[in-house]
Amino acid sequence: MVNAPAGTIHATTVAIRDRAVLIEGPSGAGKSDLALRLIDRGAVLVSDDRTCLASEDGTLYAEAPATIAGRLEVRGVGIVDMASQGPLPVALVVVLGEPERLPELRTREFAGVAVPAVTIRPFEASAPIKVELALARIA
Repeated sequence: MVNAPAGTIHATTVAIRDRAVLIEGPSGAGKSDLALRLIDRGAVLVSDDRTCLASEDGTLYAEAPATIAGRLEVRGVGIVDMASQGPLPVALVVVLGEPERLPELRTREFAGVAVPAVTIRPFEASAPIKVELALARIA
């Protein structure tokens, strides 16, 4: 992990083109499900359910706690081992919930670092594509 630990948050994180995407929502909201669908589209697991954050030189980094690295809970199947990455710079926060039709750019702040954020319904068929589109817009 890099300098200035910011703590551990309740989020599932995936890597898309070496940039971390935090997925936030309450327990059972669909964080792991959305992550699994993103992984099926080429993303790589960073961390499931809990993510360690740290900042360095104005960049926020995410990685898995050592006890759960490389593991994803798949509801109805159990805990599965899979390839994982990290630490990686955080590029986007996905908040699970009811999105606005035409939202203005929002951010979430962690350890003094503002990160672009979008709200997405996790179980829509288009949810993984919306995450990828949001990430592409902030390139």
